[in-house]
Amino acid sequence: MQSGISASKELQAQFNSMLSSPDTFGLLAAIDKESMVPVATIPSSSSSFAGNLANLEPHIKPNVALFIILRRYDSVPRFLAVTYVPDEAPVRQKMLFASTRLTFVRELGSEHFRETIFATMAAELTAHGFEKHDAHSKLDAPLTEEEKTLGEVKRAEQEAGSGTGTREIHLSKSLAMPVAEDAIAALKDIDAGNRAVTMLRINSETEAVELVPESPTPSTIGELTQVISPTEPRFTFYRFTHTHNGVEQSPVLFFYTCPLTPGARSIKNRMLYPLMKRAVLTVAEQEAGLKTEKRFEVEEPSEITEQSVMEDLHPKVTARTGFSRPKRPGR
Repeated sequence: MQSGISASKELQAQFNSMLSSPDTFGLLAAIDKESMVPVATIPSSSSSFAGNLANLEPHIKPNVALFIILRRYDSVPRFLAVTYVPDEAPVRQKMLFASTRLTFVRELGSEHFRETIFATMAAELTAHGFEKHDAHSKLDAPLTEEEKTLGEVKRAEQEAGSGTGTREIHLSKSLAMPVAEDAIAALKDIDAGNRAVTMLRINSETEAVELVPESPTPSTIGELTQVISPTEPRFTFYRFTHTHNGVEQSPVLFFYTCPLTPGARSIKNRMLYPLMKRAVLTVAEQEAGLKTEKRFEVEEPSEITEQSVMEDLHPKVTARTGFSRPKRPGR
């Protein structure tokens, strides 16, 4: 999802100054009036990265999002870019920062940043927090340049073979979201009754909404929960054909599932998917004409049961009893 927000001249000037001045440890930026602007610089007071982090702590608030540039490495690229979006930040602020973080790095020059991370808690930006981050990053063996090139070639071949394109869906004047064409087509198939299930995911690198290639045909809620990923988040649209009180009905249901799995990627997903949920529902309605009757949000697919869905779709009506005035004493 892209926001249309750009870096201000003041931010670019301060970052250029940081590039040439080793005395500056950090640069903080915010979003103001459709522009990314500088809010503070942090001087370097220690020869170590961990020592300088103490100067960052006073700037971190539990309800204010920030873009943070930190000088971390002795050789180029020297900088680390952090998108800090705390859980208590306003919803609009979360949406804007999550959708602008790629633009932030790109406009200042991606070549200057060795790493970009997404943080939701102040503890992640302490010396101990970075130790945990580094330990987790080492678990994934780095790819060689040859492996990276081969991966790009394979990805390009897959995209060319499938012939599937992606287009920007403009949700507002300043907000657009890339959605794969086959994802929109699959949503239209549900609306037309040609498909029972459409599952969508978010590409964490491009932040585009993509179609999960599986095409299951579950006939019950129990069968549906068996085909939803137990390890990765999913947006699932399901036409639930069932009979209630002798009448067949086929409402479209929406399920957002986000399993609890360890790691930085899981933290990013738990931030990104909730922000994209409303946009995905808007795309489904505006681009595919698909209206959902009920929406469900759970962590694990196993939490979804046919009984809970039926109770939500067809709540029991309890008969109301009238109020009877108590008799007066002596009558």
